[in-house]
Formats: sequence, C-alpha cells, structure tokens
Amino acid sequence: MKEIQVGLIGFGTVGSGLAEVLIAQQQRLEKRTGLSIRLARVADIMTRELPLQFAGVQLTNDANDLFNDPDIDIIVELIGGIEPAKTFMLKAIEAGKHVVTANKALISQEGWEIFEAAARKNVEVGFEASVGGGIPVIKALKEGLVANRIESIMGIMNGTANYILTRMTDENIPFAEVLKDAQAQGFAEADPTYDIEGIDTAHKLAILVTMAYGMKISLGQIAVEGITRIEPVDIQFAREFGYRIKLLAISRNHGDHVEARVHPTMVPDNHLLASINGAFNAIHFTGDAVGNVLLYGQGAGKMPTGSAVAADVVDIARNIQSGSVNRVPALSYLPDQFVDRRISTMEELSCPYYFRISARDEPGVLAAIAGILSKHGISIESVIQKGRKQRGPVSVVMRTHTAQESSIKKALHEIDSLEHVTSETINIRILETEE
Repeated sequence: MKEIQVGLIGFGTVGSGLAEVLIAQQQRLEKRTGLSIRLARVADIMTRELPLQFAGVQLTNDANDLFNDPDIDIIVELIGGIEPAKTFMLKAIEAGKHVVTANKALISQEGWEIFEAAARKNVEVGFEASVGGGIPVIKALKEGLVANRIESIMGIMNGTANYILTRMTDENIPFAEVLKDAQAQGFAEADPTYDIEGIDTAHKLAILVTMAYGMKISLGQIAVEGITRIEPVDIQFAREFGYRIKLLAISRNHGDHVEARVHPTMVPDNHLLASINGAFNAIHFTGDAVGNVLLYGQGAGKMPTGSAVAADVVDIARNIQSGSVNRVPALSYLPDQFVDRRISTMEELSCPYYFRISARDEPGVLAAIAGILSKHGISIESVIQKGRKQRGPVSVVMRTHTAQESSIKKALHEIDSLEHVTSETINIRILETEE
C-alpha cells in the first residue's frame, strides 16, 4: 500500500484536531483510498512533547525540517495569521510539497501569490477549512455547483457573532454582557474585533466571490459593518416586524459588476437563514440551474475544522496516487479565465431599511422626520412609536420600502441634525424576500 506522509506546522486547537482525525480514521481512510495517509512530522515552537497516541510522529521546533524532508508529500499550515504562515507556505511549495491551510486571512489577502507559486511547481493548494469550518463549502462551490452560474451568495459565516446575536435575541441580554460571557466560555477570543466587526466574515466572502464569479477581489473592496451597535431594543422591534437580525455576508452577481458586503441584516422569519442559531454557520448559494442551496454546520472548532483539513489532505493524496495533480483548479476557474468585474459601492445598493430614531417626545417631531424622508424619495412602510415610560427620549422606529443607500445616508444626516433628535440613528438593512 502506497504511503502518503504529512507534515504539520502548528499543533494548536485545529492542528491537534487534524492529528486526531488522521489517527482515529486511519483504517477508514485506507479502505476509502487504498492509501496509508500518515502524519509523519509536527513542527511547533510551543509543544514540548506530543500526546501518547502520536508516539510514531516526530516533533520538531523548526519548520525547515519538514521542508527538507524528501519523504513528506503534503505540508499543512495551521498557525494562522499572515506571517510567518505565508513564508512557510511558499517554502513548502518551493520544496515541491503540496500544501493545505485553514488560514482565511492568508488566502483572502495573499492567496494569489501562493496559487501562482503552486502553479509554477505543479503542486496543489487545499483550503477547504478556510470558509465554514467543517462545512464542505469550497468543494461544493468548485465541484458540486460547477455547472451553475452563481447568482448570489449569502451566509452566516462567523459563529461568534451569530452566538452573540442569538443570545441577545433569545434572552434579551445587552451586547457587552453576552460578549463577556462568550469570552468566558471560549466562544469569543480575548480580542474579538475580527469576529464582531465583520472582518473575519469579509475574509471568507472574498474567497467565495473569487471562486463563484471567477474574479479577483481584495478585502478593501468589501463594505464591512459589525454588530457592536445592535441593542436588545432593535432585536425586539425586529421581532415585531417579523425579522431576526443576523450578521450576513451578501454578494449578488450582476454580470458586469457584483455586490460584496458584510453587515447586520434583518432577515425575514420565513427565510432559511433566520433559523441558524448559536455558533453555527450557514452558506446559501443561488445557482441558475440548481436554484437555492443551503449548507449548514459547525463553522469552527477543533474536530469540525480538523475534519475539513483532513478532507483536503485526502483529496491531494488521491490525486498523487492517480497522477492527476491539479485535476480541479484550486479556485474553480482556470487561471487564464479570470475576469475583471467592478464591485458596486454601497451607495448604489437598493433595499428596504429599518431606522430607530431617538428623539424628544414633542409635537411635530414625527412630521419633520417624515418630511425629510419624503424629500429624499424614501417611502415609509410602517412606523412604531412607543409611549414614554420614563423621562427622556423615545424611540421612533420606521421600516421603509425599497430605497437607495445614497438617499438614506443623506436623509439620516438631516434627521440626526434635527434639534429634537438626541443621538445618531440606528440603521439596519432589510433582506428582501425574493431570494
């Protein structure tokens, strides 16, 4: 039986998960592949010794030992961040090794250099675990949906943000309190900025847009807003209107241009994505042939992500065995078939909107707000104005018909300048139900 040797850089949460998967599933993988896929060496500067079940695996604190080992076929990078991960990936490729990573920041920001280097050396790059954790999103997009023109991508792609919004919705707990508890339970990092500000989600959307539409996109081209301004009162009003608030990644394919944005969104209760709760992820594709497809599962975690990394290792091992390396293009499209498409600005977006305006409860305030909206061509669908229970400003809540973002921004600037408006208006986009 042919042996495929694997080298692993990084024995942290995901790295140890991959190691456990390869050991626990060794016999099953042999039955399915006809190969012995063996973890041979681990490089980690923090680990002094490996657990007993990895007795046959060599441990080193120098990644160069893996690059210089002629018997290693595949090197897996699981340390995260841009550097030294990028350098390690390029060194492995230069040494003729196939590479696998779960590093969405690296792939979304520096991926082109890595893919071009791999093409020159005719080695493969696997990155299934970079989007959706244990959900097979990458394989579905580049193989299962290969015969489709992808019309849209929508997804809940960050478990931390979804966990926080779910707790806020179900338990009426303020954002800061849920975040603190999520950190204590290990659902959120000590520095949760990438999760709660939508940056982690934007990394993943950039990868999917590249593959779905055959185009290059940079992280800076994606409009990003986080969830830190969402309050329980907004969630309560959303429920009254028949929505749940989710941090969504959204992209639509308009042919010559595409949308690419990440922001809190009011999702109708009857939409598939409205029911995705807790730390789970879900990615929704619309294809011209297949229609709507929803992929759901655990978007992070030791074993789910380790499972996705192992799937890449097995795919590459099979291709080595059959002499069909790079049979499927890493980014779904052939390198010479990528095209330039314009990324539309947020000002061009048209959708319904939710506003929560804090204002003193005095005559004429609602009429003044309505007048400003009318001047900018914004039609009101419904209004909720709660009676004052205590001294201070009240919330005037509105839901609009479809309007253009540029008009919304101008109108809200004028509304927030009114004498009776006491704080900046909260504005949340509403997902239209045409999907």
